[in-house]
Amino acid sequence: MKPAFEKLTDADLLARYGTGEEAAFREIVNRYKNGLYAFLRQFLNRQDLVEDVFQETFLQLFASRASFDTSRPLRPWLFTIAANKAKDALRKSQRTTFVPIGTISESQDMSFDDVLNSLNSDSTMPHEELEKDETASRVGQIIANMPENLREILILAYFEKFSYKQMAEILCIPIGTVKSRLHTAVARFAKDWKASVGSQEA
Repeated sequence: MKPAFEKLTDADLLARYGTGEEAAFREIVNRYKNGLYAFLRQFLNRQDLVEDVFQETFLQLFASRASFDTSRPLRPWLFTIAANKAKDALRKSQRTTFVPIGTISESQDMSFDDVLNSLNSDSTMPHEELEKDETASRVGQIIANMPENLREILILAYFEKFSYKQMAEILCIPIGTVKSRLHTAVARFAKDWKASVGSQEA
């Protein structure tokens, strides 16, 4: 009888995979592939890099499975691998292009939280699509143009919902630095958003 892999913990799955059960590793991939792919798509803004880094991340997880600390959650460790490989990919390829990161409600008075909280909304009505696409593009461009460290922490905090502690582990920085960097990122977004809205109104 095959084990019910979906009921096992990440640590159990890695342990089983270590004994040769490939289905256990496939279950880990299935658990995290969607969130990880979304993170990379938002962070890298280039489809060719997303595909490469996505594959490299799981290859690294496979190669490092023996060193996994089973007392710690797997998700932050996996995102640490992905974030490091994504930054390496960006350094190797200086040219980045913009890919819209979602559809959001149209409002020029939206706050930072309003904008990001509605990024994943799928409630667009047909007659609103053009305006929403324009706003999504503007927001996406702002995030894409932010410095790498600020863009990264925005995505981890607002899209992936990591805690301060988890972000500190993923980025290998103190929690205090996480908080100050996130504050800076939010302020930068707000400033650039207002500038973008102003240019649209001009």
